[in-house]
Amino acid sequence: MELAHSLLLNEDAYSQLGEVRKAEFIFEWLRYLEKLLIATSRNDLKEKQKILVEQLLSLLNSSPGPPTRKLLAKNLAILYSIGDTFSVYETIDKCNDLIRSKDDSPSYLPTKLAAVVCLGSLYNKLGRILGNTFNDTVGNILKAMKSAESQGRYEIMLSLQNILNGLGAAATSCHRDIYKAARACLTDRSMAVRCAAAKCLLELQNEATFIWSTDLDSVATLCFKSFEGSNYDVRISVSKLLGTILAKAIISKHLGTAASRQSHRKVSLEEVLELLGTGFLRGSSGFLRASGDMLKGTSSVSRDVRVGVTQAYVVFVSTLGGAWLEKNFAVCLSHILSLVSQSHPKASQTHIDAVCCRRCVSFILRATIGGLLGEKAQMAAAKDICQAIWKQKKVVDAVLSDSNLETRFGSTDVSASQHMLVCALQELGNLIHNLGTTAAPLLQDSSTGLLESVISVVLHPSISVQLAAAWCLRCIAVSLPCYLTPLLDRCLERLTVLKSLPEAVTGFSFAVAALLGAVKHCPLGIPHGKGKIIMALAEDLLCSAAQNSRLSAQRTQAGWLLIAALMTLGPAVVSHHLARVLLLWKCVFPASPKDLETEKCRGDSFTWQVTLEGRAGALSGNFCAILRELAADLTAPDIQVAASTFLLPSLCHHDDLLMLSPLLQETDHRFIEEQLLLGNGVACGSLEYDPYSICEKNIEGDSIPKPLPPALSVISSAAKLFGLVCAHVGETQRLFILDQLTNSIKHTKGARQQIVQLHVVSSISNFLKYMAGSKGSLGSEEMRRLALTLVMGALESHNPLLRCAAAEAWARLAQVVDDGAFTAGLAQVSFDKLKSARDVVTRTGHSLALGSLHRYLGGVNSQHLNSCIGILFTLSQDSTSPDVQTWALHSLSLLIDSAGPLFHVHMESTLSLIIMLLLNVPPTHAEVHQSLGRCLNALITTLGPELQVNSTSVSTLRTSCLLGCAIMQDNPYCLVQAQAISCLQQLHMFAPRHVNLSSLVSCLCVNLCSPYLLLRRAVLACLRQLVQREAAEVSEHAVMLAKDGREDFTPDANIREVGLEGALLILLDKETDQRLCHDIKETLNYMLTSMAVEKLSLWLKLCKDVLSASADFAAISCVDTMQEEEGDKGDDASVLTTRSNEKSHPFNNPRWGTRVFAAECVCRIINQCENAHSAHFDIALAQEMKKRDSRSDFLVLHLADLIRMAFMAATDHSDQLRLSGLETLLVIIRRFATIPEPEFPGHVILEQYQANVGAALRPAFTSETPPDVIAKACQVCSAWIASGVVSDINDLRRVHQLLVSSLTKIQAGKEGLSHLYSESASTMEILAVLKAWAEVYIIAVQRHKKYKQTLKTATSLEDSVKNGSHSPDGLLDLVYTDLSTLSRLWLAVLQDYALLSLPSEFASQLPVEGGTFYTAETTENAKLHYYNSWALILHATALWLTSTGFVVPDPDEGASNLSRPVTPTSMGQGSSSRAAVKSPEEIYTDRFHLVLGISVEFLCSLRSDATMESITACLHALQALLDVPWPRSKIGSDQDLGIELLNVLHRVILTRESPSIQLASLEVVRQIICAAQEHVKEKRRSAEVDDGAAEKETLPEFGEGKDTGGLVPGKSLVFATLELCVCILVRQLPELNPKLTGTPGVKATKPQILSEEGSQLVSAALVILSELPAVCSPEGSISILPTILYLTVGVLRETAVKLPGGQLSSTVAASLQALKGILSSPMARAEKSHTAWTDLLRSALTTVLDCWEPVNGAHEDLDEVSLLTAITIFILSTSPEVTTIPCLQNRCIEKFRSTLETKDPVVQIKTYQLLHSIFQYPNPAVSYPYIYSLASSVVEKLQEIDKRKPEDITELQIFQEGIKMLAVLVTIAEEHHRSQLVACLLPILISFLLDENALASAPSTMRNLHDFALQNLMQIGPQYSSVFKNVMASSPALKARLEAAIKGNQESVKVKLSSPKHTKNSGKNSSIQLKTNFL
Repeated sequence: MELAHSLLLNEDAYSQLGEVRKAEFIFEWLRYLEKLLIATSRNDLKEKQKILVEQLLSLLNSSPGPPTRKLLAKNLAILYSIGDTFSVYETIDKCNDLIRSKDDSPSYLPTKLAAVVCLGSLYNKLGRILGNTFNDTVGNILKAMKSAESQGRYEIMLSLQNILNGLGAAATSCHRDIYKAARACLTDRSMAVRCAAAKCLLELQNEATFIWSTDLDSVATLCFKSFEGSNYDVRISVSKLLGTILAKAIISKHLGTAASRQSHRKVSLEEVLELLGTGFLRGSSGFLRASGDMLKGTSSVSRDVRVGVTQAYVVFVSTLGGAWLEKNFAVCLSHILSLVSQSHPKASQTHIDAVCCRRCVSFILRATIGGLLGEKAQMAAAKDICQAIWKQKKVVDAVLSDSNLETRFGSTDVSASQHMLVCALQELGNLIHNLGTTAAPLLQDSSTGLLESVISVVLHPSISVQLAAAWCLRCIAVSLPCYLTPLLDRCLERLTVLKSLPEAVTGFSFAVAALLGAVKHCPLGIPHGKGKIIMALAEDLLCSAAQNSRLSAQRTQAGWLLIAALMTLGPAVVSHHLARVLLLWKCVFPASPKDLETEKCRGDSFTWQVTLEGRAGALSGNFCAILRELAADLTAPDIQVAASTFLLPSLCHHDDLLMLSPLLQETDHRFIEEQLLLGNGVACGSLEYDPYSICEKNIEGDSIPKPLPPALSVISSAAKLFGLVCAHVGETQRLFILDQLTNSIKHTKGARQQIVQLHVVSSISNFLKYMAGSKGSLGSEEMRRLALTLVMGALESHNPLLRCAAAEAWARLAQVVDDGAFTAGLAQVSFDKLKSARDVVTRTGHSLALGSLHRYLGGVNSQHLNSCIGILFTLSQDSTSPDVQTWALHSLSLLIDSAGPLFHVHMESTLSLIIMLLLNVPPTHAEVHQSLGRCLNALITTLGPELQVNSTSVSTLRTSCLLGCAIMQDNPYCLVQAQAISCLQQLHMFAPRHVNLSSLVSCLCVNLCSPYLLLRRAVLACLRQLVQREAAEVSEHAVMLAKDGREDFTPDANIREVGLEGALLILLDKETDQRLCHDIKETLNYMLTSMAVEKLSLWLKLCKDVLSASADFAAISCVDTMQEEEGDKGDDASVLTTRSNEKSHPFNNPRWGTRVFAAECVCRIINQCENAHSAHFDIALAQEMKKRDSRSDFLVLHLADLIRMAFMAATDHSDQLRLSGLETLLVIIRRFATIPEPEFPGHVILEQYQANVGAALRPAFTSETPPDVIAKACQVCSAWIASGVVSDINDLRRVHQLLVSSLTKIQAGKEGLSHLYSESASTMEILAVLKAWAEVYIIAVQRHKKYKQTLKTATSLEDSVKNGSHSPDGLLDLVYTDLSTLSRLWLAVLQDYALLSLPSEFASQLPVEGGTFYTAETTENAKLHYYNSWALILHATALWLTSTGFVVPDPDEGASNLSRPVTPTSMGQGSSSRAAVKSPEEIYTDRFHLVLGISVEFLCSLRSDATMESITACLHALQALLDVPWPRSKIGSDQDLGIELLNVLHRVILTRESPSIQLASLEVVRQIICAAQEHVKEKRRSAEVDDGAAEKETLPEFGEGKDTGGLVPGKSLVFATLELCVCILVRQLPELNPKLTGTPGVKATKPQILSEEGSQLVSAALVILSELPAVCSPEGSISILPTILYLTVGVLRETAVKLPGGQLSSTVAASLQALKGILSSPMARAEKSHTAWTDLLRSALTTVLDCWEPVNGAHEDLDEVSLLTAITIFILSTSPEVTTIPCLQNRCIEKFRSTLETKDPVVQIKTYQLLHSIFQYPNPAVSYPYIYSLASSVVEKLQEIDKRKPEDITELQIFQEGIKMLAVLVTIAEEHHRSQLVACLLPILISFLLDENALASAPSTMRNLHDFALQNLMQIGPQYSSVFKNVMASSPALKARLEAAIKGNQESVKVKLSSPKHTKNSGKNSSIQLKTNFL
């Protein structure tokens, strides 16, 4: 195929190919040429133009197929439009000659057609350049048309359309001729020709004004004729033509165009509507004939005409647009409703006609009002519809009240008005349903009286109107849930009052049932008590039915209907009434067979009617009897209607239906097209056929249920039930029944036989489908034979649907029998039939049967597969019958799917067959192309990822696939284009590099707004896949293509202005198909995820445009914000101006659903930015980066827009949008609360928006706000207060006040809460309020704590005064006023939660009436709300309990009453008398166990969905609880409780990886250990006090381990703690586990630095370990000491990393601190444990020393300072005998000596500091050996100073530390040695001094050393004056040096001496710091 890629056709390569490949080669060359020509320069083209034209024209004679001729024509036109046009006339003549040719043979036809297409294309592209030739051409084409067959007529019409398009007004002279020709074609027998003619006329009317002026009537009549016998495509095309022409007629009147100048007649709107009405009511029969027929009473308008005209109405209004409809709505509405009114009895002659007409009228109303009007205009429309309802109501009232008139006249009037009312009510319902809560003002408007009007017609005498009114009420309730309960109450009240009026009983029972059906769509529900009222009423109706014969039937029906509706409320409600319902059922049926017999003998038809009404829906009798009854029903002689289209589709496979009839496919017109499926004799579905369906769950969104007439639904139910029952009876009964059914088919004839066969086959199909699903067995051979006979007959039926169902049953039969031989036999039967039969019916039926066998039984053996493929190949090439081709190709696609890899052998042959057929099958056979598309799709799927391979064979296959897709993309039929798109989607999935993304995106954008639903779905499914991988590329391609100005780009989706993203949002707003909307949202979400950060401004602008496009709240926002803050004028003014320029706004009145999606997008954008650059949340950085690169964009710079969007959404009329707006506000607060404002230090950027936040929240706290909105608003309030954005208490008070108002409301108890919703909705609201308060309280307490800490650390009073201005006590004070109320409510919530979280086996213990805030009936729903709120409330309660310290009893506490007068189940409840007796201690114990119990229950069984927030809050609650002594004493004294808690915390640490949760858990562990320590101390103290100073030996041992030292796992607190700490430590440092490292001893590995979180965890664990010995007895401490020391030293060893500047890592610091804690433990000195401890501590010291020993050279990495510090701690913190044994002491001294010699100055400094501490140790046994061994080397080092001057600050520090050490030695030395030491020290100090000259030029280090020495000398001199004088006397040199220094430094000495203390302190500071840390 690569050889085809050249400008000129490669004729050598072409000539070597076979026939099929030649056609492929030509098509590929033409495809390439089209792209190449556009890119080639004119000069290059001129050189080769002549040859190219010849090559192209020569192709005309090579019989090009339809796609080839189209491309050929296109290329010729492009060639002439770019190159020279001098030879174009020859080309036109050549084409004309070919058309004139007398050769009529089929082989010459493609050439003629190609010439026709070429002419169309040339004139279309070149237009007026060819001006003078077109008369001949048009004449020639029209002449040829007279003798042309359908394909010729089709191409000629399209060609004429192109010619007209190209020539425009220049073609006027031919207009009449073309018009005549097109008129004839518009009623052609070929549907494709009709479509083409409609397109041609549509083009013609652009210039030919007579079409929509003088000839308007005749064109309309012609269109009506064209609708007769039409298919879906014709109706679409012709309705578009008719609608456009009529709209043009109206528009031209306004525009005053040329038409008015030419004195054409003007047409008014009334005339146009009258014209359309004529078509709708009288069809195409014309006026005169119609009247004659009407007199005879025979004429009935065919359904296809009516449906066509219906579509034309919609096109007419859509063309004129929404603004026009708004102006003329009243006229249009009255006309459309009049179509079913009494003035046209024709439309409603029969009930069937009336139902179909009603459906058409509903469709017109829905498509125009629902599709074109914005929400405001829809509200106005609803008011107009209300007026219409009132008008009709008055007519009916007049008739009913006037008893003098003839009753017949009255009844016709009433029945004629009924259809108008039904349509009006249904549309009103749909309107309100779609408006949602934005419709609230409409219902509140008393002048409209909407509710009154709907309720008033509930009493209409017609059942259809009653049901429509009930449905309308249901829609109101679903969209405005606050009306559900009031409406229900009102209807129940009317039903009770008007029980004796038949219409009222029926009408109001319908209304109640409909409203109950709405409950499941309203999450807030209805009060639980309504169920009881309804059940009582139903019982009353059933029991009183027999009292009044006039009302018996109505009351019986109403009673059962109410019970049926009650059943939809779910088990929570039904379970309470089940016993009564069963009793009622039982009473309806006779009690015994005897009663049955007597019943049969009596009664007239009326009593039977009432009885049967009562028994409907209940069954008695056994299976066999039922089966016989069903068989009789299915074959009954009185059924005359063959409703295959409604019985069979559910029994056929979905994919098979697609090839049968476009009517079975989903379209935008499905609602009206359905009636054509059923045929003229069958009524469409309508509500009055089954009133029970009004309360069923309707599947299709807002559309009304459409049950079919009883005659049909009985058959359907019988067939389904037959399948089920037949599967459950014995084989003999089955055989008998099947035999009976077979005979019933044999014994009937003609049409009757077809009906019986249809019923029988659908029953058998149901039976086989059920058997296959339940893996049942069919039984004997005889059974198989009978089933096979029945199915076989149907496989050869003339009804295609029946054949399709039979093929499915055929395969199911094989599946049930499950026997290879039987399956092979079935396949053989089909083979034989296909080989011998020549009729279409047999060939189609059996080819599908083969396909179905493969679908259900997978890959059959290869020989069988080869035979199948061979037969299907042959059939698919049968060009005489498109049907056979379609079915055979469809079967082939099933074969490819099921064969999988087995099919690879046949890949090439199949692909070439598909391409050949695609190139040759006429485009008019769209169904064949669709099947070809399915085959291609199956092939691509089978090849799968192999398509990426670059081998020659795969490359060829891939090219063919792409070629196939290209051919289908050019097909004029939308469904074939949809197939092409899904094939390309598959290709893109498997081989993305080989699909041209640009052309694919172009194709998708062009079809984005296609009128065909399936094509739009395919486009979006493909887009959705593309943007997952390449969102940015797809978006760029779309915008580039839009900017290139392609003429076929749809204007609906304005990609050029708003990009693909905006176009999709606009589409989302218009689209009604749920699946499509879902795909659009998914696509946008994927695009947002991958592009929102890069295209931030675009996305935010789109969201803002959508949200502000319908913000009529600009004014509100202005007012609200102004009240709060006068200064913010500029901002709010801009909200007002957003709508000033209507034209520029891309989004016109978007629906609330789209606005909700936009608000959700804003939240997603914020989340996306979180994962991107940090500058998105840092305003200073963002501004700086924006300065550097103006293209960069950051979210924080758009904060004002974000706030405004959230504000607009949060203050909308739509509740869903308010929820989304509040959620957005919450996200904004959480993400931006901490960002500082660079211009105002100490403030945050959100602070300036506090007025907006307050204004957004305030409307949510009004009395009529629903609970879910209040709950969300409370969450935002608490988040805002907690965020700390507002520090000024007065500003905070505004939002705080909103929470106070909510608290007041819930305190008022049940009276204060709404009774509109279920009790669980109240629970949700109460808990949301209390949770919000809890969050605020927690934050207030935390801030207060922080504030107290800052006060402690504040160095001066001044600081504290400064901080005091933002004192957080203000917030705590605000909460404090309500704290007593809150604490009680919180405790009540916790008690409820504790009860609700009990396992189900304790259900009997729960309070009968429910808890404080939930009722027993709503327990299940309430659980969820409690689960969402309890954690924060628990934390707050724990903090409150802590603040009271468990000591201050409340005066009311004894009674423990709650302020809320609800079911009194408060703390310590029983009866008030018993509760009053409780002591404060008992109350506290109860509360303590409540908090602890809830926490432990939650933490020990963490659900996977447990939020981090809940776990953290729970742990913090425990921390708060254990912060105070009383609870600690409880835990300390109850060891089992402590162990239980520790085990739970251990589990939390194991199952949750979050460091914050693990840290919080460890903090609780530490507190438990502290509690245990306190307990042990207390016991020891009290024991000592009790025994006084008696003999100590008798004292019992307290603490774990008692006298033995044994710790029992499971019973030991210490053991549990050790387990937990080891778990933490080993997770962070696996090397600590000897099992893991493989060696029992110390294994040297490189030390490591842990992450910050890891370090914190390890440090916390070490703190706990160091506390453990204090919990043990001396013996117990000996047991645990080795473990604790091993772990502590282990952490030291594993984390002692050298850090710069000699710092210690946090883990090392923690381990040293822990070590110090352990070594200082009193247990080390206790007499029982002293010896053991000493041994163990020596071992530990040895281990530390061993860390230095070189093992594998790893010791080099260890930090010597850390180890030295550890040794020092051992030396200073243990008793002397641990470290003074010689072997250890020598090793320690050796370590110090080696570090003194080290080259690292930092190590030297630290060594000096540590030795300094050791030298000062008071016990000489410890310190003296170190002094003896190390002091001399220190002195030596200091004496080197003359030789080696300090070069930097560290060396200086070394000398200073050395001097300090010597100074210490002087102070601790004995008196007689001191003079020697001073004599040693003085020369060293004096050697540091500089004389006057040297001082001036000395470097800073030397100067510092000089100052330091001089200062020390000044101190030592006076202290040891005699020694000082002796030394000076003995050494004149020293004396001279000292004097010179003093003299030279005279001035500075004065300064120095003035603050010698200060200097001393600063010098010692570092060592002191170390001391306080560890030593």
